[in-house]
Amino acid sequence: MSCGEKIMKFTEVKAEELKPDFGLKSTIRWLISEADGARASAMRYFQIMPGGRIFPHHHPWEHEIFVVRGEGKLRVGRRWYQVSEGTFIFIPPNVEHEYVNSSNQPFEFICVIPLKPTAKDEPVEC
Repeated sequence: MSCGEKIMKFTEVKAEELKPDFGLKSTIRWLISEADGARASAMRYFQIMPGGRIFPHHHPWEHEIFVVRGEGKLRVGRRWYQVSEGTFIFIPPNVEHEYVNSSNQPFEFICVIPLKPTAKDEPVEC
């Protein structure tokens, strides 16, 4: 009898292409979401192919990210970071950020976000 849990392999969740205005050569898998009964946060799995990117954006919630495979560049505010397998990242609410795969291998990461905004929608310069 199920208690409402969800236990799967990430490959069993359909990878969806990001909308062209959000990213290039990139997919998202919604591993855990409100549709699964989650009340506080969602877990997503991103894959950015070589030459791909997620364009600059910001929103009124934080991100917790863990790089699973590959390497890439990440901009948070004005700073660029080279990240690779095993790197974890915290991005505060409203800080502009973007992701770039500058390698010849897929760049893959888990991203956890709250289901509701955690701050006012006011861009932060840093």
